[in-house]
Amino acid sequence: MSKVFVLDTLQQPLNPIHSGRARMLLSQGKAAVFRQYPFTLILKQEVSKPTVEALRIKIDPGAKTTGVALVNDATGEVVWAGELQHRGFQIRDALTSRRQLRRSRRNRKTRYRKPRFLNRTPCQKWLPPSLMSRVHNILTWVARLQKVCNITDISMELVRFDTQKMRNPEINSVEYQQGTLMGYELREYLLEKWNRQCAYCGAKDTSLEIEHMQPRCKGGSNSVTNLTLSCHKCNQKKGSKDVKTFLKAKPGVLKKVLVNAKKLLADTAAVNATRWELKRQLITTGLPVEVGTGGLTKFNRCQQGLEKTHWLDAACVGASTPEQLITSGVKPLLIAAYGHGTRQQCRTDKFGFPSRYCSRSKFHKGFQTGDIVKAVVTCGKKMGTYVGRVATRATGSFNISTTDGLVQGISHKYCTHIHKKDGYSYAT
Repeated sequence: MSKVFVLDTLQQPLNPIHSGRARMLLSQGKAAVFRQYPFTLILKQEVSKPTVEALRIKIDPGAKTTGVALVNDATGEVVWAGELQHRGFQIRDALTSRRQLRRSRRNRKTRYRKPRFLNRTPCQKWLPPSLMSRVHNILTWVARLQKVCNITDISMELVRFDTQKMRNPEINSVEYQQGTLMGYELREYLLEKWNRQCAYCGAKDTSLEIEHMQPRCKGGSNSVTNLTLSCHKCNQKKGSKDVKTFLKAKPGVLKKVLVNAKKLLADTAAVNATRWELKRQLITTGLPVEVGTGGLTKFNRCQQGLEKTHWLDAACVGASTPEQLITSGVKPLLIAAYGHGTRQQCRTDKFGFPSRYCSRSKFHKGFQTGDIVKAVVTCGKKMGTYVGRVATRATGSFNISTTDGLVQGISHKYCTHIHKKDGYSYAT
């Protein structure tokens, strides 16, 4: 399993240790829990500082989930792994909703106001908050891991989505001036878009072929909106038929295929827009940054026979990947970005009118919404032990979000802190 981070009495990182040894240190009273996520111990007695092994942090950026892995280049061991879930699309939707409500209030029986959205010119490297949140999430975890282990190098996948090449395979260098973005493997994009399964029968874990929904012989193009993935059996059965004719007896599947074919490249655009900013920010850490392509990541993963997951992709990023990665027993920490709440003074209904009051105090009975707590209820109908994120009330009656669901009405007297609110939730 993933190793446990250890700090000395001066909070300087030591070599990560096996979980069994960590339990022994805790039972003997030689160490205490310094941080729950990522799990870190701090020694109570000074020790002669041994040679601390160098680790490389490897990052596989994604629009929704980013894989992170700590790899020992000398031994090939994956020391720690995590999957970081972003909230960029939630931020985008929240900003859109706020903008719509604000404009509706201004236009509701009020005098005309000149538009002001062109008054302020953003800086050259400005990115919208929904995109910068992805960069900030990754930087936050790089900084946190630097505090608990000896990171000397960074590797990141510098993906390049060529959306113009997807739509027009015959594009040349001059035509690129009419658009943006360059260089991504078409097959890799289709695998991600169609969830690595046959679009017609849903078959997985089989050889998939690129298939034209509208055949070339009937005027179909090589545009990515006309391409899909199918297994060999479905491809042969479809032949030169149009997709609407082939799936005439399956209207549900046909509707799903047509909707997915026209799906916007939102994820592609998000990764494209943040890749260079992420690299620039990582360089400011002062550590050498290695970049690798998506094709190289897949090659390294296939060479070692590893399955397709975010953290294993991260472990395989870059040319520095050891010939043999040791991944047995590693269980990634699942991290979800939740943010730090809102500054709204009141909640609004769908028309933008105030609907309920928000408390000005963030802390109630010593707890804050977002803290991870352990509640041991000793009596009553809700007797039991509950662990999860807490939602506080001024009355002291809290709600706890556990892995089994929401538990309501738990008194603050039964709650103890496990991890203070830091904008993220955790699962294993």
